[in-house]
Amino acid sequence: MRTMKLIDLSINISSGITPLRSNNEFWSNGTIPWLKTEQLGEKYIFDTSEYISQKALEETNIKIFPENTLSIAMYGEGKTRGNVSILKRAMTTNQACCNIELNTEKANPEYVYYFLKTQYENLRSLSSGIRKNLNSNDIKSFQIRVPDLPTQQSIASVLSALDQKIAVNNQINAQLEQMAKTLYDYWFVQFDFPDENGKPYQSSGGEMVYNDTLKRVIPKGWEVIELGKCLDKIPNTEKILNKDIVNFGKYPVIDQSQDFICGFTNNQKSILTPDDAHIIFGDHTRTVKLVNFTYARGADGTQIIISNNNRLPSYLLYQMINQIDLSNYGYARHFKFLKESIIILPSKSIAHKYNEIASCLFKKNRSNIIQNQQLTQLRDFLLPMLMNGQVAVDTNA
Repeated sequence: MRTMKLIDLSINISSGITPLRSNNEFWSNGTIPWLKTEQLGEKYIFDTSEYISQKALEETNIKIFPENTLSIAMYGEGKTRGNVSILKRAMTTNQACCNIELNTEKANPEYVYYFLKTQYENLRSLSSGIRKNLNSNDIKSFQIRVPDLPTQQSIASVLSALDQKIAVNNQINAQLEQMAKTLYDYWFVQFDFPDENGKPYQSSGGEMVYNDTLKRVIPKGWEVIELGKCLDKIPNTEKILNKDIVNFGKYPVIDQSQDFICGFTNNQKSILTPDDAHIIFGDHTRTVKLVNFTYARGADGTQIIISNNNRLPSYLLYQMINQIDLSNYGYARHFKFLKESIIILPSKSIAHKYNEIASCLFKKNRSNIIQNQQLTQLRDFLLPMLMNGQVAVDTNA
């Protein structure tokens, strides 16, 4: 197996630019995707959050990078720097993205992507300057192990098959969550839950009463209350500090980060097993997660929420918390404001009917999450061994 510099495997390695923000013509009605480092990290980039105009393309030195270009984050706070993704459509990027157009007669983009994933810490260690940024020259000189092209393709196929199954499970889970949310909106926002005749309540003339606190009508018999009065505490367990989180372990660790699972632990003293489901709320991040399996609690800012009211079962509580807007408080401890939020308590029968339906959806969701844990651990176990030749693949398969 040879070792080669990235530049020797590439047609071009260069960064993008940011067209002048003050020139509105460069940004208004833009149709050309423009990528920022904050989007890097997922395997594929299909679209961007911002677009530039044809005028920006014509009047600046910005370059369009083709599909299957690899993009590495050279700058970025926290974990961003060193992240890598594959562009799945032609797009431009900002100057913080180092873009690698590979010579596909020498290197398979998927193989190089997976190799660079194993080099995340090594890439970050190349950072220099006060802000600890990477530069394109360091990336050009970065050495990677390069087997023959058929072997590269076989290794990439094995790892891609695992990632594809994970992606399918994530898509299914997103659809399941959307179904639960759609039903919630229909029953608890539009108040068209089934009446005693199975017809939509408000649309069929169900009795509504004016509520002075909300200054609008709600179904008769429903109640307005502070969320905090409906919440209960769970028994204390050990919290798992970031330094103690491992990549492989028996119990998933759930914290307030955007990633659903931030790692694993084998510490049995830390585990929690919900009777139904626990709601994880990020005190700083405002992230909301529903956990219906055995897990360990992450450290600072990870609030665990359960209900003490039989008119607010777990899956309904999860949807209600997701509807509460706390974005105006900036960087703060948000749990205090969450508890002060006003919610509408439905009738017990409707609450439990919703919970029964939603729990079926989230049990399938749980099955997919557990399978993804296993697939992720298998992929991450195989990845370094495939890259260093400890495990061989059959190129004739």
